[in-house]
Amino acid sequence: MSNVFDKTRGLFLSLEGGEGTGKSSLSTMLGAKLTELGSDVTICREPGGTVLGERLRNALFNNPGQYKWENTSSSPDPRTELLVFSAARSQLITEIIRPSLDAGKIVICDRYVDSTFAYQHYGRGLSYELIDKAVNLTTSGLMPSITFLLDLDPREGLRRHGIEDQMNLFGDSERIGGNNYLDFESLDFHDRVRSGYLEMAAKDSNRWMVLDANMSPSELTRLALDRMALYLKSK
Repeated sequence: MSNVFDKTRGLFLSLEGGEGTGKSSLSTMLGAKLTELGSDVTICREPGGTVLGERLRNALFNNPGQYKWENTSSSPDPRTELLVFSAARSQLITEIIRPSLDAGKIVICDRYVDSTFAYQHYGRGLSYELIDKAVNLTTSGLMPSITFLLDLDPREGLRRHGIEDQMNLFGDSERIGGNNYLDFESLDFHDRVRSGYLEMAAKDSNRWMVLDANMSPSELTRLALDRMALYLKSK
């Protein structure tokens, strides 16, 4: 396997999934394993990954940690959300992703354009055409060679973020826990996001690989490496 990865030049990978699916953990473990196997790896995330991107992330999500929400109007307007994510992505591609690919590195991105379709189209209901225009403007057609979808029941993902009963967080209940406002969207919203991801993956099985996020990080890393090796051997 190491010989396959030693010869890797400019491979772009993305990790996708709902809240609490373990994308960050897989990104870290996969990056460490690939480095061990002799590859040059760049790990990045959306939104963020650059100085400007992290500022946009903080403006949107506030500071990470524990939250006590006072009302149900904390989510930004969907079009604002789309534009902020798009701006952060444009900067990330320009500063990090394209230069790393040009240098022959493996790029692992925790979320990419598929998150925008999953959350803003399937979740929020913005038109596909509007999102497609924003995506094309920022990416100029740059897409991952492989996308790993970490699939998980949203209820389990929210529980991992410290939310035991999402339904009790509405009405007069206080919103405590979670990583950001997305954790406190309705279960219907999270179910739509998950369904959107699965629908996109089913339409393009050559790029997507669906992984059961209930598996251990080590098992997920092994499966991801196997999929990468199969892809590289076919080139």
